[in-house]
Amino acid sequence: MNYDFALVLLVLLALVVIGKPEVIRDDYLGLVMKFPLTSVHSEEELQAAQEVMDALLDPGKLSAGKELYLDALSDLVAAYEDEHYRILPASDAEMLRHLMESRGISQSELQRSTKIRKSTISEILSGKKSFSRQLIRTLADFFNVDKSILAHNL
Repeated sequence: MNYDFALVLLVLLALVVIGKPEVIRDDYLGLVMKFPLTSVHSEEELQAAQEVMDALLDPGKLSAGKELYLDALSDLVAAYEDEHYRILPASDAEMLRHLMESRGISQSELQRSTKIRKSTISEILSGKKSFSRQLIRTLADFFNVDKSILAHNL
């Protein structure tokens, strides 16, 4: 997220807060005065923002003003993390292994339940083969997950 976008976001949030009851506005603006809502540009700023977020989450129930502030700050943190800590999607082998482990089943049990050839399951788990569209449909139905979770590598 660039600085201009963050500034526009801050102005829009401020406009939303201005129309809110005084308590919401006071909570929100008080937090902005303590820790301004600006783009995160460094690890130090990221750490400071995370500390503010942790402090807000500790006491429990948030006021509406604090919740609005936390939403805005978490968006700024997410934008920084998306740019600097990109998480690559899991491979088909990792995904299948995770699903099997979470269900507590072996390759043989998966083969019996889905009628997928055991050699195909082995090739996927070893990284030699990727999911086909048919395999995605079969596995999504069996594991009761959305097809898009398995189709990210197509």
